[in-house]
Amino acid sequence: MTLVLATILLPLVGAAVVAGMKKNDRLATLTALVVSLLTFLLVIPMWASYTPSGDRIQQKSSMDWIPNFGIHISFGIDGIALVMIAVIGLLVPIVVGALGLTDKLPAGRSAGGFLSLILVQEALTIAVFAATDVFLFYVLFEIMLIPMYFLIGGYGGANRQYAAVKFFLYSFLGGLIMLASAIGAYSLASDKLGKGSFDWETLVTVVRDAPLGTQIWLFLGFFLAFAIKAPLVPFHTWLPDAAGQAPIGVAVLLVGVLDKVGTFGFLRYCLPMFPDASKELAPWVLVLAVAGVLYGSILAAGQRDMKRFIAYVSIAHFGFIALGIFTFNEQAMVGSVSYMLNHSLATGMLIVVVGLIVMRGGSTRISDYGGMAKVTPLLGGMLLIAGLSTLSLPGTNSFISEFLVLLGSFVDYPVYTIIATVGMVLAAAYVLWLYQRVMQGPVRGDALIGAGGGPGTAMAPELGATKAIKDLGGREIAILAPMVVLIIALGFYPKPVLDTITPSVQATMSSVQGGK
Repeated sequence: MTLVLATILLPLVGAAVVAGMKKNDRLATLTALVVSLLTFLLVIPMWASYTPSGDRIQQKSSMDWIPNFGIHISFGIDGIALVMIAVIGLLVPIVVGALGLTDKLPAGRSAGGFLSLILVQEALTIAVFAATDVFLFYVLFEIMLIPMYFLIGGYGGANRQYAAVKFFLYSFLGGLIMLASAIGAYSLASDKLGKGSFDWETLVTVVRDAPLGTQIWLFLGFFLAFAIKAPLVPFHTWLPDAAGQAPIGVAVLLVGVLDKVGTFGFLRYCLPMFPDASKELAPWVLVLAVAGVLYGSILAAGQRDMKRFIAYVSIAHFGFIALGIFTFNEQAMVGSVSYMLNHSLATGMLIVVVGLIVMRGGSTRISDYGGMAKVTPLLGGMLLIAGLSTLSLPGTNSFISEFLVLLGSFVDYPVYTIIATVGMVLAAAYVLWLYQRVMQGPVRGDALIGAGGGPGTAMAPELGATKAIKDLGGREIAILAPMVVLIIALGFYPKPVLDTITPSVQATMSSVQGGK
């Protein structure tokens, strides 16, 4: 059994165990935490055994599934998949450990049910990144919607059912269109090889030689599914609703990990399999990418809800990632891939910190807060660190990613790059605006006291009435500490990540440049 397969199976087994612990929330939480930590520990030897200069796909495992149609259960990783699996392994223990600190489960719902869905989501997401059979990827792409649907619909806010259904339908429809393109690619392999195949490496060599018109139609099927998942404007409308209604821990996985399946799909499927179509349609994709940066940044300014605010800032970031991918510049593409990792860390921490604020204040409305840093200085510091990473301050992890995207994309697309830079500056300003409104200025006690977050029931804006609000405790610091360490460490020394992803990016670039 490969380490990749072990990281998929362990959370599934853990989910089955935790699901049976419906009457003991404490034991269920502890068991889920142990399982998620063990899964993360498996990622360490996986990373150590990965050879960046070796084969493009490593840690392979395969078994027949539907042999008559050339379908296999096949897994393997490249450098891009590896970093995304690593960030999943890191975020899930944080989500599990934060349960109770950032989210209160609805009455009558057990921690066992919630955490079993989290572990299933972890296993399926890892499997999506590791799948090397296109049909298997499609099946996992659709199945991974199910636990997220129940996590949002069963444990989210007041409009959770609407948000969950919208999330599911958007992604499910995109997946069905992708299936049609996958079947088309299978038919091309059948015509050329005499037998059909869904093997990714086989399809890369077969489909890339198809006529441009055929490539474009097949490309569009995959691209639409990934553009919805990413999400790119105008396919983004499900994200603010889903992120706004999802519990904090679920929002961390939704915005920090699941969305990256879209940008990963661009790199793994769209570019290598359809190189000519990718180059032909790149200008249109860049328009969508830049529009997303501007749209997300501007819409963020009008948000009153902190969770929706983060969703719109993330839409701007995803546009920036797509810009780096579809400029077909190695530096920009390396920047985009590293941005996928660094956005997960920065946004994941930002969402967790917002969850800690909301649990204290009882409201997600920005206007209900003010001056919290005077009462909770540690919490204020954590929000500042997460915000600075989100706006890519030099010395934080996101800076090198943004710098590489700008440096690479400016070479061939200076106008797009300048416009995107303006949008990112706006997004950065709004992140600082969020910090200023929540943590600085006069202390406001509306939410902290009146909405159930504090010990009293009276509205009290003065400092004395908010002193009962506690600063970060030991458990909360332990949850946030790994992300703080990585944000600073990767800000000053990103070499391990860049060395891991660069050969995979070069292989992708070689596939694109080798088109007709």
